[in-house]
Amino acid sequence: MLLTPRSSGLRPGAPRPRAASRRLKSALLASAVSVCLVAASAPAEPLGVGDRLFPQLGNPGYDVAAYDLSFTYSGSNSKPLQAVTTLDAWTTTTLDRINLDFARGKVESVEVNGRPATFESAGDDLVVTPETPLTAGSWTRITVRHTSDPVGPGDREGGWVRTADGLAMANQADVAHLVFPCNDHPSDKAMFTIRITAPDDYTAVANGLPTGAERAGGTTTWTYRTQHPMATELAQVSIGRSTVLHRDGPRGLPVRDVVPTKDRAVLEPWLKKTPDQITWMENKVGPYPFETYGVLMAEADTGFELETQTLSLFEKDLFTEPGYPKWYIESIMVHELSHQWFGDSVSPRVWSDLWLNEGHATWYEALYAEEKGGPTLQERMKAAYGASDRWRAAGGPPALPKPPAPGEKISIFRPNVYDGAALALFALRQEIGVKAFEQLERDWVRDHRDSTATTADFRRLAEEISGRDLGDFFQAWLYGERTPPMPGHPDWKPTPATKAPKASQVPRATKTP
Repeated sequence: MLLTPRSSGLRPGAPRPRAASRRLKSALLASAVSVCLVAASAPAEPLGVGDRLFPQLGNPGYDVAAYDLSFTYSGSNSKPLQAVTTLDAWTTTTLDRINLDFARGKVESVEVNGRPATFESAGDDLVVTPETPLTAGSWTRITVRHTSDPVGPGDREGGWVRTADGLAMANQADVAHLVFPCNDHPSDKAMFTIRITAPDDYTAVANGLPTGAERAGGTTTWTYRTQHPMATELAQVSIGRSTVLHRDGPRGLPVRDVVPTKDRAVLEPWLKKTPDQITWMENKVGPYPFETYGVLMAEADTGFELETQTLSLFEKDLFTEPGYPKWYIESIMVHELSHQWFGDSVSPRVWSDLWLNEGHATWYEALYAEEKGGPTLQERMKAAYGASDRWRAAGGPPALPKPPAPGEKISIFRPNVYDGAALALFALRQEIGVKAFEQLERDWVRDHRDSTATTADFRRLAEEISGRDLGDFFQAWLYGERTPPMPGHPDWKPTPATKAPKASQVPRATKTP
């Protein structure tokens, strides 16, 4: 990206001859034209916002305010969907080109502010060149007509999930741009409108609340809108032969669950637990942060559950296979629910802050499991302490995770950011006391609602509430190669690799196979 020159370099108010002024203006105009020509002729290249774990994810130079996504589903989950993606954004600098993240689908046309624009691919970026450069601080609308392919190369999973009767989405951490063009980084949250056109015998559901359904020519177009900003990785669209079940949550909160119609009866005993689980979380950290909530039961083999905003994605088999204890299933439901506060409403500014999402979700999962007959929190944390050094060696400290393995970007979701991060929260509660810790949790989600935050923000709030300098504590627990001594539990020791805790002692991370 090249900036158009904006200053003559002369001292403001300095007198100069009129002829010199004309020559200077001509020179500046020639320079600007030259810069634009050079920018237009330079090869397109992928950009990024410099995230340590995903360096080429996201794009600089603009801030997306809203997405409008339209998908047309043919009835086959192996065929590309026709799609139109519109982004409304503010430019933060002068742009000769606009990079969007987009890597799976055919781009048919691009318009910038209603005018045709040229485009080309560079890595995982769609590089758009408008007719004229966009000045800093300008409101810009980009419209991309494209296909969205649910079938991609075998080594590139994520985005669309093919279910037994349709599609769902799983975009975390970095694959929303396999579905639609976007600024695919959680630091750039935006409002969403999502439209899905499908044959009449399908039901489509997306994030947010429904605003209407229009039938025409054997198809129905469903429209949903969010009432709070959302990161691209949290977008959800479900298309299937589904039933939407409605019930009331706390204070009349609309709760809607999406289930395969044939499994409605067998899943209902689990679904009816959601309102009480929301109340439980509200008693812990404060009011639910969004306009609706619900569970999407997908008949698919994903190997994980996912906290897509207002509509968490679950594998149906988690609820129908007999091998899982009841307390475990319910605690996993609370894990994804708690993400609505920790991760969705308060999103990580960079992916190294992932521990703030998963550590908190694991914390409330463990508290709920204890109440429902699972291991006590202290038992689980002692087991985690025994494994923590090995987790840090394999995946890095909780707030300094190792980059994903090549071709395995989901591998950032390792035990170090689940139970390893919950262990750091346990240590913090031991260090500052239960009362200060509980206030920290409530103030955190209140102060950063609908925004992004960092580990440094969490430390500052913890210090403000506790009245203590916690720099050494956070450095050791979140960035140290070895696990520090546990406050109040000098008897806790690392467990040798040959005596690793059983899987039943440290439940599986909910985003790993």
